[in-house]
Amino acid sequence: MNNFGGDWTENKIEILVEYAGAYLNIMNIHAKKYGWKLLYFDGFAGSGFIKKGKLEDQKLIIGAARRILEIEDPRSFDMFYFVEKESENAELLKANTKDQFPDKNIRIVTTDCNKKIKALSNFLSSPQGHNYKVLAYIDPCGMQLNWESLVALQKLSVDVWILIPTGMGVNRLLKKDSNISDAWVSKLEIFLGMNKQEILNSFYKESVTMTLFGEEVKTTKEENAVEKSAELYKSRLGSLFKYVSEPYILKNRSNSTMFHFLMASNNRTAVKIANEIIQKYNRKN
Repeated sequence: MNNFGGDWTENKIEILVEYAGAYLNIMNIHAKKYGWKLLYFDGFAGSGFIKKGKLEDQKLIIGAARRILEIEDPRSFDMFYFVEKESENAELLKANTKDQFPDKNIRIVTTDCNKKIKALSNFLSSPQGHNYKVLAYIDPCGMQLNWESLVALQKLSVDVWILIPTGMGVNRLLKKDSNISDAWVSKLEIFLGMNKQEILNSFYKESVTMTLFGEEVKTTKEENAVEKSAELYKSRLGSLFKYVSEPYILKNRSNSTMFHFLMASNNRTAVKIANEIIQKYNRKN
């Protein structure tokens, strides 16, 4: 069982499910006309359920994998591909999905999501895969999604929802004085697809003061680093996909931003629908 917390845990699932419903309504018509196959891809599928809150008042939430499987009107997806690296979670996921939906085409693999995203890219680029349209959900616990994996999806028929750990990930690795360890720099480079200097230029500013010993250069982190990381990631997604939605902002009880949740697509209508759903949930915050 996955353990997590916050109302945003449910909200991001509701956003995804509402979008999936709209997606299937539209794609149902086109699939019949053009013979398309619809594939749902979940890169961090979990166990099928999420425990929310403290032990004394814990609440059980149905995870995204099961919620998407339950959609029947006007149709279901033709294939469900769930990636879950932790073998224990994968076994629970099988019991909560494949065993309970035996008539549906469900695959569960226990491996690194990044490998499977590249495999998905290769499949969609092949003659066999040209007939598939994909709704992808990438919801890592931290910074496990590599930028090069998203590069592999550019120009393909994929609507991809991504949870970006802006406050819980990027901001935590950005030290106030830019003295970031090599290990943390490497994580940021892999996650953002940028080199160290580009990262420093994006999140830090230099100020010069005169002292008895001459000029002293001081480097400090931008005050709005969390928001800046969201803007930067969204902008970089825009270099891979034609359209990127506005983010749904996920905050904790202290009103600190933890994540940004958005969608990228090469379809204008898809992002228009995503924005309408996101705006509704942002107003609830």
